Amino acid sequence: MHRVVELRAYNLKPGSRTAFHQLMLERSLPMLKRWDVDVVACGPSSHDADSYYLIRAYESLEHRQKSQDAFYGSDEWITGPREEALALIESYATAVLEMSVEALEVLRRKP
Repeated sequence: MHRVVELRAYNLKPGSRTAFHQLMLERSLPMLKRWDVDVVACGPSSHDADSYYLIRAYESLEHRQKSQDAFYGSDEWITGPREEALALIESYATAVLEMSVEALEVLRRKP
């Protein structure tokens, strides 16, 4: 069995990673859980002081699209932490790939 895995790498504004991490832990992750988004792992990237990553898993590409449309279009996100999060992000890149459930479990860790 395979899952669709999204790897998102954020380039944050200089010096904002601690604030972004706190926002993720306190507001964004609880919200993603309420929306049944499978967050595999997230956290500060090891390669520099202004990078962060988020790994999410989905049943299919269609499920990913529907899930993200619903979440990012929700009033809870739009009136919640959206503006605060976007203010801390300089840019981001997304890669999507298929992965076995076994390989996915290796990536899974608690934030």
